[in-house]
Amino acid sequence: MAFATINSSAVSPPAPATSSLPTIEHAFASEPSLKKRVYDAIGATPQYIPLFEDIARYTSHLLARNTNPPVQPTEPTTVDGPAAKKRKIQNGDVPAATPQSLGDLRADAPLQFHMRDVSFAIPQRKKLTLEITAGHGYLRARNQTSREVEFGVPVDKIRHVLCLPVPEKNQRQFNFCVIPEYGDGINAPPGGEPAPESIVWTVADGPPKSEYSVNGQTGVGAGGDSAENVVLRVLNDALTRTKVIRPDDREFVSAMPEAHRKGEKAYHVKAFRGSKEGYLFFLSTGILFGFKKPLIFFAFENIDSISYTSVLQRTFNLNIMARSSLGDEPQEFELSMIDQADFSGIDTYIKTHGLQDASLAEERRAKRYNINGKPSEEDATATAEGGAEESELQKAQRELEDQEDEEEEDYDPGSDGDSDGSGSSSEEDDDDDDDEENQGEDDMEEDGEGDRDLVADELGSQAEDIPDDQV
Repeated sequence: MAFATINSSAVSPPAPATSSLPTIEHAFASEPSLKKRVYDAIGATPQYIPLFEDIARYTSHLLARNTNPPVQPTEPTTVDGPAAKKRKIQNGDVPAATPQSLGDLRADAPLQFHMRDVSFAIPQRKKLTLEITAGHGYLRARNQTSREVEFGVPVDKIRHVLCLPVPEKNQRQFNFCVIPEYGDGINAPPGGEPAPESIVWTVADGPPKSEYSVNGQTGVGAGGDSAENVVLRVLNDALTRTKVIRPDDREFVSAMPEAHRKGEKAYHVKAFRGSKEGYLFFLSTGILFGFKKPLIFFAFENIDSISYTSVLQRTFNLNIMARSSLGDEPQEFELSMIDQADFSGIDTYIKTHGLQDASLAEERRAKRYNINGKPSEEDATATAEGGAEESELQKAQRELEDQEDEEEEDYDPGSDGDSDGSGSSSEEDDDDDDDEENQGEDDMEEDGEGDRDLVADELGSQAEDIPDDQV
């Protein structure tokens, strides 16, 4: 009997080392059956308690990553280091375009609009589903595989929306550029917060090729309206602080037509900012430089003045002095290598909006231009009065031509060689020599010495020793 008792105690599992472990409880709180199995394993092999705790911590980390935004970025926030440059947006992270929490973006809400297979370029380059929630909620992008919302922005935080033709494409395409508050590259967010990124996606010309819905009504695009117009209408219905801005012939049209689509007007101008090539668009509310990160949008109220530099025969530079809405010191942005063919149209645009005059900056900031608004009578009068004034580009060209004319007037072809002297001096010397010779001949005739023996005059008494046949 004693033997049976001892043997029975040997085969029964040992008691768990502890009734509960905080890491196990937290990791498997929603899985009671799995949690019981873990505790059973711990009771059987208590020496593996550290291993089970490590597994539980890792499980908790994965759960937190997929359900909650990170409290702090896990990578350096500096923009200069290579790590920041190569940073990728991962599922579950909240990119800078999202000032709200990921939980708010992912909240279940009725959709005002959605469109699948939309090609995004910023902040991620991939195909996602574009969504706009009802009730002036959020504009967001959802992963089509994991169904997770990857980035977005509250609609009431959107400051500018632009619909622009994509340059240099064989087929017509349109870029929608959503610029949130403090995301224009000019105005920095208060409190040292990271600046939000713009959102850019592309739609092709023609009917939508993928599934979409507007207020619950689904369409597939065949025979319907163009994707550009569908998205444009939905955005205008949802936006609260602005409307979608498109290029306008009355504002600016490039002198060079679209090279890849014959006969089509071009609304862009090629330019460089440093070594980065991009396109300038001159719109009714400001100037955009895109489409690579970071986009820069110079709203009229942020522009102090615009001037021209490096005016050459083929190109010129555009220097924009821009100031944030907080009235900080202005920043200078140099946009270089702009084709001279477009200077007339650009100069007209700048003069029309009074952008060359820094004294008008406060006035622009005070009244904030209306969306697609027509200029007032005072603006039209000021423009008409200033139309006769010489623009800075024309002034720079005139000064360059005047300088060239002065150099041509000062140029003397006889001054190239020092040995020959100047052209005028040589002619004067020749005239003087002729005058002296003529004067000498006249003197000789007057003195009656024209018939004198020159040899005798030169050699004197030595001439007497020279035989006549050798003279």
